[in-house]
Amino acid sequence: MPTLALPGGAIPVLGLGTWQAQGTAAERAVSAALQLGYRHIDTATMYRNEEEVGRALSTVGIDRDDVFVTTKLPPERVGRERRTLTESLVALNLDHLDLWLIHWPPGGDAAPRTWEAFRAARDEGLVRSIGVSNYSVAQIDQLVEATGEAPAVNQIPYSPADHDPGLLAAHRDRGVVVEGYSPLKRSDLRAPALVDAAAAHGVTPAQVVLRWHLQHDVVVIPKSTDRQRLAANLDVVGFELTEQEMARIDALA
Repeated sequence: MPTLALPGGAIPVLGLGTWQAQGTAAERAVSAALQLGYRHIDTATMYRNEEEVGRALSTVGIDRDDVFVTTKLPPERVGRERRTLTESLVALNLDHLDLWLIHWPPGGDAAPRTWEAFRAARDEGLVRSIGVSNYSVAQIDQLVEATGEAPAVNQIPYSPADHDPGLLAAHRDRGVVVEGYSPLKRSDLRAPALVDAAAAHGVTPAQVVLRWHLQHDVVVIPKSTDRQRLAANLDVVGFELTEQEMARIDALA
């Protein structure tokens, strides 16, 4: 699986999202994903499944350094960053995170004080890279202005319908990797551009959507608890969309 560089290490461009996966279903999905070859797992404190993710990570028998793990701070935990991080690490049974995100701008504010707490946790080795989620470019600029450091990642909803070359360029100009969530939920898998590309490559429209993200250097984290779909979502490195196919899919926006 290809990776993109972050300040604290490389992030696999495709991972498993776990939003709305809870209980034994979450644990089974993460275990299956790791067995299939996923090496990037995304969770969050507000998902209430960190313990299940942690059990899967502990029991599959894969070296910790081979798996990229992300969790997120809920906006209502502002002011309790360190306590929340400690609770997440205990739940996940880890001694560090690969990526910690501010899940939403608290009250619509960029929250530079919280960003300073994130930087401190990173500097102490509890987190390898730090970032944000659901932030605007203007809010990222506020963090940079206040602290001198941009987030490594901004996790936002992204799909062909959301495609915005200017937005991607603005993030890259600031050294911020874009990570897209809900890629399939936000896509019309019946769109001719997706159906035609899928037929041309002998894959599914969903696989075309994920491959489209990869070719735009957008990290993508589709969620599934079905083993067959998990396998299909991972199997997107064996084909490449043409420039014409990419342009047609871009135009869905």
